[in-house]
Amino acid sequence: MNRTVAAVVAALLIAVPATAADLFERVDHHVVSNDGVDIHYVSTGQGEVLLFVHGFSHFWYVWNQQMEGLSDRYRTVAMDTRGANKSGQPEGVESYSLEHLMGDIDAVITDLGVDQVTLVAHDWGGIVSWYYTMDERYRSKVSRLVMLNLTHPMSFSRALAEGTDQQRQNVQYAKDFQNPGAGAMIEGYAQQLVQRYASQGDQTVQFVRDAYARSDFEKLLNYYRANYDAYWGLGDTELPTIQVPVLQFHGLQDTALDKDGLNRTWDRIAADYTLVTYPNVGHDIQLEVPDRVTATMRWWLASH
Repeated sequence: MNRTVAAVVAALLIAVPATAADLFERVDHHVVSNDGVDIHYVSTGQGEVLLFVHGFSHFWYVWNQQMEGLSDRYRTVAMDTRGANKSGQPEGVESYSLEHLMGDIDAVITDLGVDQVTLVAHDWGGIVSWYYTMDERYRSKVSRLVMLNLTHPMSFSRALAEGTDQQRQNVQYAKDFQNPGAGAMIEGYAQQLVQRYASQGDQTVQFVRDAYARSDFEKLLNYYRANYDAYWGLGDTELPTIQVPVLQFHGLQDTALDKDGLNRTWDRIAADYTLVTYPNVGHDIQLEVPDRVTATMRWWLASH
């Protein structure tokens, strides 16, 4: 296996605390169609909507700690993005373009029957959510943005252009994922990923194992194939300024998304911007320090 791909996979093997072990039995399930593709999402709680959008190789349950910790005050909603778990898995690279991915978020918001949501996003969910929040068709539907370990596309592009050879090597995986059949390298590790949830008991492990078995990793890699230029190949492209408050978390041990990509994010945002970094935490920050992420979200949401 390519060393950079192996590093990405290894970063996923993080144990998860056992505080929300039965959440998957208590959520309500929903399905909405976006141009013929079914998007599955779950919800629990009442009040203002927090819409969670997961990243590559995950599915909605990656947010279980945050949903459990915030559903006393908010309606917490988490979607399976297309290709993952119970959402549709259309054929063709073009079916995974940003246009379709933003449309999936919009379909969920419309189905919820609300005017605005707070978007909470990680990894690929973060790329889509940055763009959704900037898009003039959708930006009025976002009241706040919470971003976990996904640096702003323009800041990332600048850091990549000015980075070291090692930093560029650390993102080689995005090019490797362009190759047909690359999903097999990830799929081979899929059943190892369930061990992150071992502390939540055998029932949860089986639930997560079944979800990964339903996901199509080759099709999930179409996110990289259809949208490489929107992030890794963005270059000097200028993007619209974010107009809503942003809370950004970043684990500084994330090698795939170097902390240098945080530079000048404040120049891309016209509203309040709060940056929280953790020096000994990696890419999956909501899994590694769930209590701190949830507690920080709680006070930030209350003050914004």
